[in-house]
Amino acid sequence: MSRALLECWQVHEFAPGLYPERRDPKDDRLDRFLGRLLGRWAQAGSPLRLHRLRRFAARVQALEEAFLAADDERLRSRALAVRAALAVQGPAEALVAECFALVREVCSRQLGPRHYPVQLMGGYAMLRGALAEMQTGEGKTLTAVLPAVTVALAGAPVHVITVNPYLAARDAQYLAPVYEFFGLRVGLIVPDQEPAQRVAAYAADVTYCVNKDLVFDYLRDRVARKRVRGGQRALLDGWLAGRRSPAQGSAGVLLRGLYFAIVDEADSVLIDEARTPLIISSDVDDPNGRALYEQALALAASLNSKGHYLLRAQERSIELTDAGRAAVGDFACGLPGLWRIPRAREELVEQGLSALYLFQLDRHYIIADDKVQIVDEYTGRVMADRSWERGLHQMIEVKEALATSKRRDTISRITYQRFFRRYLCLAGMSGTATEVAPEMRSVYAMNVLRIPPNRPLARRDLGQRVFLDGDRRWAAVVQRATEMRRAGRAVLIGTRSVAASELASVHLRAAGLAHAVLNARQDQREAQIIADAGQPGRITVATNMAGRGTDILLSPEVRQAGGLHVILSEYHDSARVDRQLFGRAGRQGDPGSYEAIVALDDELFLAHAAALLGWLRGRVSEAGLLPAPLARVLRQSAQAAAERQNSRVRRQTVEMDKRVERSLAFAGRGE
Repeated sequence: MSRALLECWQVHEFAPGLYPERRDPKDDRLDRFLGRLLGRWAQAGSPLRLHRLRRFAARVQALEEAFLAADDERLRSRALAVRAALAVQGPAEALVAECFALVREVCSRQLGPRHYPVQLMGGYAMLRGALAEMQTGEGKTLTAVLPAVTVALAGAPVHVITVNPYLAARDAQYLAPVYEFFGLRVGLIVPDQEPAQRVAAYAADVTYCVNKDLVFDYLRDRVARKRVRGGQRALLDGWLAGRRSPAQGSAGVLLRGLYFAIVDEADSVLIDEARTPLIISSDVDDPNGRALYEQALALAASLNSKGHYLLRAQERSIELTDAGRAAVGDFACGLPGLWRIPRAREELVEQGLSALYLFQLDRHYIIADDKVQIVDEYTGRVMADRSWERGLHQMIEVKEALATSKRRDTISRITYQRFFRRYLCLAGMSGTATEVAPEMRSVYAMNVLRIPPNRPLARRDLGQRVFLDGDRRWAAVVQRATEMRRAGRAVLIGTRSVAASELASVHLRAAGLAHAVLNARQDQREAQIIADAGQPGRITVATNMAGRGTDILLSPEVRQAGGLHVILSEYHDSARVDRQLFGRAGRQGDPGSYEAIVALDDELFLAHAAALLGWLRGRVSEAGLLPAPLARVLRQSAQAAAERQNSRVRRQTVEMDKRVERSLAFAGRGE
């Protein structure tokens, strides 16, 4: 058993502080390099690891007959004995196997489904601190209950972390009868809860929560207790407050420690969302702010991109050149306030340039209820109550002719990388994680294990078509959707942005095809849209929110006609995200098919393969199609470049977070 898991039971291993958690690692480039090598080695050694998991699953299955014959009272009695043994002995394999067998039997009686052997394998992989990659529809929700019950029975609090409140509430409610059978309490963290409700939810044995809510609560604890990163100061604060043990907790604290976490859709949470730190800020009145932002935007619009600033669209950054700084200085001559401070006015104009050229309506944000609402680029969902910092949000509000909100000053901040590495044991599950296995290992010390499907995959790959331009692409998408609809199948069309989903809708309407659109504007109707997406002739257009975490259930007629057909209309920066969309089809051995219909002028190619495009345009056929071998090379090279860039941004985010944290700590406002 892994040392990380054992630490959940060894209280003396906890780092000193507000409550039990692991020390913040001090890794450097060599550590990250070695971590990536270990990640690749773990992938290469996965057949041996899978053999161990299969052996464990067989051990669990061998107990099935005995538990089938036992009544509920006998099962409860056995569960109490296992609970006592786990608390004393820790996660010995024989005890864990018995616990898994009990959970399996209880799930069958309380919920109906019985865990498949591959689910037992996935649960054991997570118990050992790994990320289990399981195909869409393989039952990750039911798999997670295996390690969650085991760790909770041993006395360690468990956090099951997912990507949105709907999934957290759904899973907590669905699995509640199982936890209750074992005498375990289930907590649920959702937005807008009162502090007392949150404290009660975190005090439960197993707490279901959303990643952002959890991290913000962690930061609130740090702000409330004025904890600094130095361990001695934290211990002194605790002693002065009359707290002798880090496990006792104290008034004003929400969480009670970072023991064991299971992260659902782990690649989305730990990789895709790790580019942006989470920040707690305070509102600051700024009566003269609008005039200042209007001046900055006007000046930014007048600057020349060839001489006044450097635009790095891939890194989403803009930097003034010497000529640009001189132009800003000339403009500021005689102006009051921030215009008199060189660095302040330059940052102000750089934020104005960012608002104009880096953040786009219906891609990075939408306007709803006369407010700028940030859209999560990786899930397509609105990020409620979130705002950009350092005046950028207000700049965009001025750009869109909206009322300006109050400016926010940073009080505390942390990145996902730094937060999740503080868990004593971190595990995860996802349908797509193999591509980021080296980064998972180097950053989170978590190996990725690909769990085989319960049934062989039956979905068909219809290949990719790369057209010369967007018009030809949309014509091909409409034609394919029409064919599939006539055949009685269901169709899912995936897009990268809100704007692209609405453009697809325009083309479908022009062709007289009824359809549903799922993007940040309809996120409240997500469950209903996904519930209907498997009906005959149904066409659904979606950003990559596409019901992630839920299955598109096929009607018998659609299954007989060939299942769901998925059309990817634009490649994403990562092939992993494309695979997420393709995974909507062919769940649990269902029939299905998928294909990519894209264009040379798509964002991925323009941003990461611009040098190739001119040469490739001359090799397009008369039908406007790029030959398949060239299309494959184009996609692979563009996505590889995008992945390298995104990985650099994530590393830079961590380094920036550490620098800002040091400055906040110096000012007495650190986490």
